[in-house]
Amino acid sequence: MSKKCKYALKALIRLGKEYGGGNLLTDDIAISEHIPKKFLEQILLDLKHAGYVRSKQGSKGGYRLVQEPSQITLAEIHRLFDGAIALVPCVSQKFYEACDDCPDEKSCRLKKIFIDVREKTYALLSGVTIKTFLEGSPTLNIPAKKQKI
Repeated sequence: MSKKCKYALKALIRLGKEYGGGNLLTDDIAISEHIPKKFLEQILLDLKHAGYVRSKQGSKGGYRLVQEPSQITLAEIHRLFDGAIALVPCVSQKFYEACDDCPDEKSCRLKKIFIDVREKTYALLSGVTIKTFLEGSPTLNIPAKKQKI
């Protein structure tokens, strides 16, 4: 995950704490979440263009969430800032590209597995929302495999 995506999540979580209330100043978000202000300004603009936040100028200005925290998923924010969820471009749903080293996608031995990885990753990321973070430390119920040492 890029720093930009991580900072976007931190900003959304901070804004989620105030959901339904007033606006938060960029300075306040930057200080409380330890995000460089100039970087945060660009992130908030990206979130605004994507419809997650609104801004207001003036003495009571700042940013606020326009979507409920329970409706903003980690998958959406990841795609907005980091692009494809798929590990290889030939199985990406939103960022598809043919692999230049694969003569025939239909007979590719890797494709079926990477589709499964994409689907499971997307399912996990879609199940985590900004509300999940606000409710406490989120955990994913994935059984741990014991590794041989």
